[in-house]
Amino acid sequence: MKYFWIQLLLIAGSVSMALMFIRTWGQAKNRAWKRIAFSLFVIVNVYAVLRPTDVTWVAHQLGVGRGTDLVLYVMVLAMGFLTLNTFLRFRSLEKKLTDLARTVALAEGARHNDARLGSTAAPVVTEAVVAEPKPEPVDSDTVKA
Repeated sequence: MKYFWIQLLLIAGSVSMALMFIRTWGQAKNRAWKRIAFSLFVIVNVYAVLRPTDVTWVAHQLGVGRGTDLVLYVMVLAMGFLTLNTFLRFRSLEKKLTDLARTVALAEGARHNDARLGSTAAPVVTEAVVAEPKPEPVDSDTVKA
C-alpha cells in the first residue's frame, strides 16, 4: 500500500499510451513488429510496476546490480532505436520530397517552354515520364495471309 499512488500513476500512463496507440491504430501505418513490440512494452511496463522485485531478480540474472539500472539500460537502447528510426524516416521523406520537387520543376519548365515557344517545340522527356515505344507501321505487301 506504500507505493500505491506511484504505481497507479505509472500504470495510468502506460494505459493512456496504449489507448492513444490503439486509437490511431488504423491511421498510423505501423508495421506489425512495431505493434507487437509496443504491446509487449506496455505489458512488461505494467508488470514491472506491479512487481519491481521481479525486475531486480532479472537484473541479477543478467549480471546487472539493480532493477532500475536494467530499466535504464533498456530505455537507452530503446531511445537509440527510436532516434535512428526517426532519422531514417526523415531521410526517406526528404528524398521523396526532393524527387517530387524535381519532377514538378521539370514539368513546369516544359509547360512554360511550350507556352513560350508554341506547340512546335520538341517534347521534353523527363526521367519521371517514360515514353512508350510506338508500333512500327505494317506494309500491306509484306503481310502474309
